[in-house]
Amino acid sequence: MDKFKLIEDELQRRKSQHQLRELRPITPLSAVEVISGDRVMVNFSSNDYLGLSKHPLLQERARAFMEQYGTGSTASRLISGSYGCFDQVEKKLAELTQTDSALIFNSGFQANVTVLPALADPEGLILSDQLNHNSIIQGAILSRCKKILYPHNDLKQLTSLLDIHHRDHSRIIIVTESLFSMDGDKSDIDALVELSKTYNALLMIDDAHATGVLGAGGMGLACGKDVDVVIGTFSKALGSFGAYVACSKQMREYLINCCSGFIYSTALAPPVIGAIDAALDLIPKMKKNRKELQENASFLRKSLHGRGFNTGNSTTHIIPVIVGDEGDTLALSKQLDEAGYLATAIRPPTVPEGHSRIRLTLSAAHTQEQTEGLINTFSK
Repeated sequence: MDKFKLIEDELQRRKSQHQLRELRPITPLSAVEVISGDRVMVNFSSNDYLGLSKHPLLQERARAFMEQYGTGSTASRLISGSYGCFDQVEKKLAELTQTDSALIFNSGFQANVTVLPALADPEGLILSDQLNHNSIIQGAILSRCKKILYPHNDLKQLTSLLDIHHRDHSRIIIVTESLFSMDGDKSDIDALVELSKTYNALLMIDDAHATGVLGAGGMGLACGKDVDVVIGTFSKALGSFGAYVACSKQMREYLINCCSGFIYSTALAPPVIGAIDAALDLIPKMKKNRKELQENASFLRKSLHGRGFNTGNSTTHIIPVIVGDEGDTLALSKQLDEAGYLATAIRPPTVPEGHSRIRLTLSAAHTQEQTEGLINTFSK
């Protein structure tokens, strides 16, 4: 049999089911505008929630760190030493997230896919929300312990699972997102903290899409909460790249020694650390931007509802327009594209079968005119 036949068959299957993905070249003009082909388009698919990716302070600080430390960090921080800029940013992170310490990782995906296996053991149990991000799913698989998915945000079912299993395993890890990336709804952090204490379970929260825009000081929904492990990112509202774990000093020391994603990976480049450092200086001062972002999101949701569109349980700046059928979703995305709006169709396996959608993500940099233009296009 042709060694590439299985590959070709899978590509054909995806094509026939409207699930084949392709890369689309674009050039960013601003935080919310891109050039695609010969057209300027308004981007409603970006995670740049505060528009910081083009902020001059981030660019200036990136250049300053590059001039001081160079363009690369050259190796793992455990091999060639840890640059002072990492310690500087981690201390700033710990203060802002109201935790004892923090540890920088190279990406949110890398953090989730390697921190979970570091925390788990073969006799343990992972209880994971049904709609958790693929990085959490992959991390749970690599953990090589028992895994149970509980229905999305169903704390009654989670409590029942904890009650049944908490005596049968060496440790239990509850893992969930704080703000769900495809649905725009939130988990109940306070209730999860209480459950983790009652059943002596570790609680891990992926705060990626809330970092910078929600919670105390804009530092995420888990900020200031008694959560054992908080994963946050710099690649969304903070306009840069990378991720962090906010935790206790003991947990930080454990991850430095036991987490493969940290131990065996070359550290982030100093210019990236510079941009992160600048973003962390800006976030506490952007309360007005965060307020306007959520007000605009509420306006967009209500406007879409009024035109008969289904936005699920979203309460935030992430707004799914749930269509269902893959072909219909692609057709809607194409119509928006032709009108000058980049609004990507999200299809299985990223979302469940029958739940294809246009995922709209608002930025504080979007103007009222741009948002109203999007609404008018949906109306047509």
